[in-house]
Amino acid sequence: MARPVIGLTTYAEETRFGLNDTFSAVLPLSYVHAVHSSGGRAVLVTPDDPDVDVLDGLDGIVFTGGSDVNPDLFGEPPHPTTKVKPERDAAELLLMRAALDADLPLFGICRGMQLMCVAYGGRLHQHLPDVLGHHNHRPVSGPKFGEHPVRLAPGSKAAAVLGAAVEVNSFHHQGIADPGKLTPTGWCPEDDLIEVVEDPAKTFTIGVQWHPEDTTDFRLFVAFIEAARTYRHNVALRP
Repeated sequence: MARPVIGLTTYAEETRFGLNDTFSAVLPLSYVHAVHSSGGRAVLVTPDDPDVDVLDGLDGIVFTGGSDVNPDLFGEPPHPTTKVKPERDAAELLLMRAALDADLPLFGICRGMQLMCVAYGGRLHQHLPDVLGHHNHRPVSGPKFGEHPVRLAPGSKAAAVLGAAVEVNSFHHQGIADPGKLTPTGWCPEDDLIEVVEDPAKTFTIGVQWHPEDTTDFRLFVAFIEAARTYRHNVALRP
């Protein structure tokens, strides 16, 4: 049986190939590895020339990490630390809203979760140290990632996959101030920052603040790809 086809949104950045610098669509291979290890087939979705027709060949979509979400989208001036890619925001919001309308399985990771909240009418903390008084979610020295537990709401999809609590990695300086119409289902117990959001009205619409693709715990990817497999089957049955 063919694997579910999973779209991964990408960055557009200046990169070097050999001796040449060129503007490229790039993404850490860890996202691709997580999808392939969990039973899916990854394809990269670039931010240029956006159109919802890209969703026609997908069974699920992952909105990946990267640059900060533009605060213009939730009506605030930018913080001095905020670095945005407006073209990426516009392209991904177009795809996200179309995916939600189609109930296409959707998984938001870090920036992807933050973009979900904005799409659902929420807003972000632009620089967590100003709000929380610490840098634990994005260490300024030492290891690449911070680490902390996340407690999960009983009865949530996330808890059904991960249990009552999970230890996660962390690399972000923005966070959720208001989830909009999304349902928060996970929190960091050290400061009550929202770490998981869901839309319980959808088949699989989950966002997490950490980076599961950079771990060996792919349980959320497995659950997401199983939802994509069901979506693929149901589409095949449509007249």
